[in-house]
Formats: sequence, structure tokens, C-alpha cells
Amino acid sequence: MTRALIIAAALLALATPALAQTPPPAAAAAQAPASAFERDRQAILAQAGQYRVRFAMHERVSFREGYTPLDEDLSGGNEIVRVVYDQGDRISLQHILVMEHNGQTMVIKHWRQDWVYQPETVLTYAGPNRWTLTAVPDDQRRGAWSQTVWQTDDSPRYGGVGRWTYDHGLAQWTSGPTWRPLARRDAVRSPIYDRYLGVNRHALTPGGWVHIQDNMKMGPASAGAEPTAIVQEDVVNTYNRWDGYNPAPGDDYWAKSQEYWAAVRQAWDQAIARANGVHLQEAANQGAVTGGPLMDWGQKVADGEMTTADAIAQARALIEQATAEPAA
Repeated sequence: MTRALIIAAALLALATPALAQTPPPAAAAAQAPASAFERDRQAILAQAGQYRVRFAMHERVSFREGYTPLDEDLSGGNEIVRVVYDQGDRISLQHILVMEHNGQTMVIKHWRQDWVYQPETVLTYAGPNRWTLTAVPDDQRRGAWSQTVWQTDDSPRYGGVGRWTYDHGLAQWTSGPTWRPLARRDAVRSPIYDRYLGVNRHALTPGGWVHIQDNMKMGPASAGAEPTAIVQEDVVNTYNRWDGYNPAPGDDYWAKSQEYWAAVRQAWDQAIARANGVHLQEAANQGAVTGGPLMDWGQKVADGEMTTADAIAQARALIEQATAEPAA
């Protein structure tokens, strides 16, 4: 069984566990610290921790005649979320899956979320294979945070801007409508839609936090026309604090590979800065074409099979090649 299939099997097996929750230490984030800015920061940092995660996706309403919404898709797993850096107005959180299946522990670097206070620009999805740095107007920047989400290989996924609110005892951040590429669960099916337009919410809960998505799946744009709505999907990803597994393998992987991944992040940032965005080919079964090699080299560094310097050199060359603008 391949590594990908083992991870998929483990996710499905852990879809609906009975949880013994550890009380969250970050409950104070819903209370008001010295400033609104610090209150927001503590809400973002409250997402770090050790979790049992439940992923639930359900297409609800069809807007295309003849299209039948898919049934609910459930999965789950063990995931740690670690602070990559905290620079005050810039915070980065790395998600790492720590899976146990048939006596094996599997670690896989998952997605990353970066937060910037009052951002001047945000990296947004501009359609198949392209992302662009988009200016944020002054009136939308004030008091707002951007969230940029990166794929497992630190290539871009989507970015949006929103504000943290605390009405009715609920600490939550809500984005504006955000374009997003297809998730792997859809891309492998050759669906009739080719992108999402989604609104994202991150909200703190008594047991951790939840990521709620309201996605409109959109059909390809024809010449001179806008993408058209196909079907609406609800996604509810629930992060419950749980100490029922050993996070050490995930932390060990991160300790051994984080220098490599820091260089990978820098290479992506440089590519984006050069072109005011980035062109990157996507593959249906893996996301960005850089995903397989970059993830493999990170694992080899963690396993001691490759030096960090060699892996960084190969990663930089691959990212430069993959982001080269196609010939006219």
C-alpha cells in the first residue's frame, strides 16, 4: 500500500472518534486583552495546539440543471498546529498530521496559514495555474487581517481579508468572498467546475476551534464571460483539543526539516515578488506539480537520507523552473 493510500485509510478510520477533550488553555482569547489588536493576535494563536480533527464536506444546492449534489464526505485524523513565527503583526501556523494505522505512525506536513495585520496586498487565486498579489484598499485594511493558505509543499492555495469580531460571546474571523483552486477531493474526479468562490470563518470553540467554509463551486469561464455557479458546498472542519495520541513524531519531523521548509518558503516568496504573483501548473492528483518532489525531499531530510543543503538547492531550482512564465 502506498504512503498516500495509507494516510487516506487512516483518515477515514478516524472520521468519527469519541473524544476525551483536554480543556483549552486559550479560552481567555475570547475575553478582551489590553487592545483590539492584541485580542485578535491571541485569537489567532489560540489555534495552535494538539487536536483530533473532523473534516465534513457536503454539497447542498445545485444551480445547474441535471447536476446532482454529492453526498456528504467525512474524514478525520490527528493534527498538531505549531507556531512557525510570531512577529506581532505577522503570525504563521503550520499544520502537521500525525496518523496511526495498523501499528504504523505516519507524519505528513499539512497546510499552513499565515496572518498579516492591515495588509497592503494579499495573494489571491486568479484562475487555473495563476495567483496574483492584489492591493488591499485603505478602508478595507484598517483593523483587518489577511489569511493566506499554503499547500503541503508551501505553494500557494488562496488568500483573503477579513476582521475578527467578538459579538454574542463568539470570537470569529470572516473573510470576504475568496477565489480558490479545486481541492484534491474534487480535482481527481474531473468535475464540471474548476474553482471555488468561498467565504471562510475561523471561530474559537470551548474545545478548540472550527473552520467553516461556504463554497460556491464554479464552472469554467467561457470567452469573455464570468464563471458560472454549479453547486453550493458546506465544509465544517472541527479541531478538538485531544491528548489521546503522541505528538512527538510530528514535532520531531518538524525539528529536523524546518530549516529546509524555511528555505522553501523563502523561494516561493521570492518567486511571487519577482512576478507580482506566480504561475504554477496544477496536477489533478497532487495539486501543484512541485508537491511530490518538495514533500519527498523534506521527508528525506527528516529521515537523514539527504542533507538540508542539498535539499534546499534542489528545491530552489525546482521552484524557479516551475514558476517560469510559459512561452507566449
